[in-house]
Amino acid sequence: MTPAERVSLWLAQLRASRRAAVTARLTVAVAGAVALGVSAVQPWNQLDLVPLVGVPMLVATVVLPDSLAGVIFLVVVAGGWLIRAPAEVGWGVVLTGIGLLVVHLATAFAAQVPSYALVHRQALQRWWLPGAIGVLMVPVVAIAAALIQGADVAGSLLVTVAALLLATAVIWFAAGQKVGRD
Repeated sequence: MTPAERVSLWLAQLRASRRAAVTARLTVAVAGAVALGVSAVQPWNQLDLVPLVGVPMLVATVVLPDSLAGVIFLVVVAGGWLIRAPAEVGWGVVLTGIGLLVVHLATAFAAQVPSYALVHRQALQRWWLPGAIGVLMVPVVAIAAALIQGADVAGSLLVTVAALLLATAVIWFAAGQKVGRD
């Protein structure tokens, strides 16, 4: 297949895309841009590798949501934050966390749905509740971690890990998942 045929095929697939696939991919692009942008405007010096690897991985995630690019994007942005960011929890951490969460959820949805599929509202109902719980829990966990961090509580790491495990369990069961095999 020649490059011109590949571009023609890609444009034909783009024209055949339905609203749900386009919306999910636009959500990935916007949330990823927010996560990259928030980490770029922080007063501390971020790694130069974050935008150099993050931007191409974000583009690759939008184009191919079922590829490894989404995981690499999440690891690069979160890893860049963990390596250079100060220890205190602030609004930058919360916004980056929400952006990465939305990237994760929208990429998971876009990876499951072919671009030509017609998606009804009933299919989206399974995603609304876990997504809303996740987006609301990120600031709560961040604030709780900030309070525990400043309180010199013995075992504060265990308390934070327990809160994250509880949040994961709530989202898991809100999504209608079951423990064990059916």
